[in-house]
Amino acid sequence: MRQIRWGVIGVAGIAVKKVIPAMQKAAHAKVTAIASRDLSKAKTAAAELGIAKAYGSYEELLADPDIDAIYNPLPNHLHVPWSIKAAEADKHVLCEKPIGLNVADARQLIAARDRTGVKIGEAFMIVTHPQWIRVVELVASGAIGDLRAMQTVFSYTNTNPANIRNMAGIGGGGLMDIGCYGIKASRMIFNAEPKRVIGLIDRDPAFHTDRLTSVMLDFGSGQSVFTCSTQMVPYQVVQVFGAKGRIEMEIPFNATPGEAMRIRIDDGSQLGGASARVECSTVCDQYTTQADEFSLAILGQRKDVPVTLEDAARNMAVIDAIFRSAESAKWETPESI
Repeated sequence: MRQIRWGVIGVAGIAVKKVIPAMQKAAHAKVTAIASRDLSKAKTAAAELGIAKAYGSYEELLADPDIDAIYNPLPNHLHVPWSIKAAEADKHVLCEKPIGLNVADARQLIAARDRTGVKIGEAFMIVTHPQWIRVVELVASGAIGDLRAMQTVFSYTNTNPANIRNMAGIGGGGLMDIGCYGIKASRMIFNAEPKRVIGLIDRDPAFHTDRLTSVMLDFGSGQSVFTCSTQMVPYQVVQVFGAKGRIEMEIPFNATPGEAMRIRIDDGSQLGGASARVECSTVCDQYTTQADEFSLAILGQRKDVPVTLEDAARNMAVIDAIFRSAESAKWETPESI
């Protein structure tokens, strides 16, 4: 089976440090070009990563007839405009999360996909990791009884004013950067959309970005609570609670490449988790599996991309509602997609 030829627009840290090296291990994907607005940066990245072509503009890469698909890891405010340009250049697009700055952005991208006929999806790599596939399976099978609640914490420390995550005007802040994982994970586990949400946000006085956000999602049948922060001790954990058991994921989001991730399944018969049994996931790099699954969708070997634009828009609708709730101090209802 042929490999999809990928081009990367931008030399973002996540691209050159994590995603591109992982994509280069994929069976169905081959990174053949990279572009930057600074040609020297593109050439340096290409040389370090063994990529054949380097371009000094995004437009040049999009004009390359030997590129089938684009990976877009640009800052959040550039996700939609450059993904649309890529689609109009007849390239399939894997765009980093969050898909845009709001639901209106996501709708623009859906319209572009429908108009051009290319594949476009959001890069939530967790959906292709075996540990998440297994947890979703366990919950759906009733292994912990009726699903009641979910708790998530995701945090790190970043106080660099030059970092895009600390720039409010271009989509910075904790909710957009990592809180989106808490939303996506909750929607996956409950296999539903939250009926209403409420959020509490503490903003950095200098950056004006949300540095600490806590949220409750009401699914009707149960509740999900998460906290995300850009100025807190680095940590991440997901716990899922049912009527008869509990599941804990040690490293739910930044799964270590080349290592099995541990899932604890506990019937609660002993306090402190002493009654938990441990399952280990298949060893993989979730960025490699993401590249393979997306490439297989382009090749027609799977029904659709791992995270569709409709799904991305629903996640964005919850983010919008959380921001509204933080302002109104009331429950807010996500927009229907």
